[in-house]
Amino acid sequence: MKSILIKGATLVNEGRVFVADVYIENGFIAEIGTEINKKADQEINAEGLHLFPGMIDDQVHFREPGLTHKADIFSESMAAVAGGITSFMEMPNTVPNTLTQELLADKYQIAAEMSLANYSFFMGASNDNLDEVLRTDPANVCGIKVFMGSSTGNMLVDNATVLENIFSKAPILVATHCEDEMTIQRNLAVYKEKYGDQLTISMHPLIRSAEACYLSSSMAVELAKKHNTRLHILHISTAAEVGLFDAVTPLAEKRITAEACVHHLWFDDQDYAEKGNLIKWNPAVKTSADRDAVLQGVLDNHIDIIATDHAPHTLEEKLQPYIQAPSGGPLVQHALSALLEMYHQGKITLEKIAEKTAHNVAVCFQIDRRGYIREGYWADLVLVNLNDPVKVTKANILYKCGWSPFEGQTFQSEITHTIISGNLAYMKGKFLTNKTGQRMAFNR
Repeated sequence: MKSILIKGATLVNEGRVFVADVYIENGFIAEIGTEINKKADQEINAEGLHLFPGMIDDQVHFREPGLTHKADIFSESMAAVAGGITSFMEMPNTVPNTLTQELLADKYQIAAEMSLANYSFFMGASNDNLDEVLRTDPANVCGIKVFMGSSTGNMLVDNATVLENIFSKAPILVATHCEDEMTIQRNLAVYKEKYGDQLTISMHPLIRSAEACYLSSSMAVELAKKHNTRLHILHISTAAEVGLFDAVTPLAEKRITAEACVHHLWFDDQDYAEKGNLIKWNPAVKTSADRDAVLQGVLDNHIDIIATDHAPHTLEEKLQPYIQAPSGGPLVQHALSALLEMYHQGKITLEKIAEKTAHNVAVCFQIDRRGYIREGYWADLVLVNLNDPVKVTKANILYKCGWSPFEGQTFQSEITHTIISGNLAYMKGKFLTNKTGQRMAFNR
């Protein structure tokens, strides 16, 4: 493994922005200092560039196995690396659903052979696989995923007894998708009665309403408090939900945490007119007031993590009529760029971006030696030029699905280098290694 010396970078780490050199050896950060003169196999002149801990995305859908016409672990991990994401945690609603330990092991094997980024995979829960869920190893699996709202296959967990069992017995973090299915179905029936087949994307946040989100999230919080569950609620999308979470307790001591996603921080319901089904997500993009409240929740620490919920579909699938079009979209290549754009807009600091995309993910999931620029930690690093604009076009989109909801957007910042577990994997538009990322480990 080659040694790397990064010279003169502006580090963004642990609440500070400062200039330093970083020396990487055998996959790890060996030294951080003001003037390191060691000889290295590779030297990167980083003057004028900002060095971030690599983004750890705690929620992606890379579609392998079973849905690889949309995406696969190789293609999407490449897009992630180009976007400054050095590690990901992938969801179990593939085909077949990841509902047994054997199927979970199969995904780890694919990633070991194909993933350019570091990786972990969630074990999936259903109404009838509690025994398999309880076999999950806390030391090498990121968590258990519970869909308390619609999902593919057999993954909607709506049995009250099963939920009680999962929340009371789960050996590790339980991550939930929270939308109340009964509320959604009731809203859908009302809109179908009124509009028949003429439902449009503008109705999506009214059908998958703020009420549906709050009802489900508040129930999850109540269950977690009852059983002292380590609960992590994904993709908060409403102002009402923000208040469910504690902003005072230190993160390492929190039993209940929350995540916001880039699309809920960027888009609002006025964007449906232009973007249509390309921004159809579950939970739905809602009002500008909801968007602004979720961002404020991130800034004031009610919400702990920023992620993507990267969930690609083919353009043909997304261009179907609203009711047939699947929910989800590709984001990993442009998530950090969008957050840096929000920095340029004065909405978030560089320090807060590092905290919410790397530091806090490492703390929340108890990840072993990742998420910080620290001596002795894995070298998962991203260099960024904050003042080199890049326009998102068909030609530079790396997702297998070939489209992005950000197409046409010019971002003011360029991700120039990405280092994965000590390997320089990406530099100025080119991939430099065929080495795969590492399986993440957890200090539990």
